[in-house]
Amino acid sequence: MDWNRVEGNWKQVKGKVKEQWGKLTDDDLDRIAGKRDQLEGKIQERYGIEKDRVRRDIDDWYIRQGW
Repeated sequence: MDWNRVEGNWKQVKGKVKEQWGKLTDDDLDRIAGKRDQLEGKIQERYGIEKDRVRRDIDDWYIRQGW
């Protein structure tokens, strides 16, 4: 998986991330700035999901985007 594409296009990707994880605020997304580890941590915090599940969810989401 090439997460660099997400980081490089974060402004465009933010909307898709927010569609998937609506509890993340615009401020959260601005602070995350495309950094996967920060996205994982913030999803864990907002949704109370274990780290391994968050990783799988992000991987699944990324694959569905078709990048």
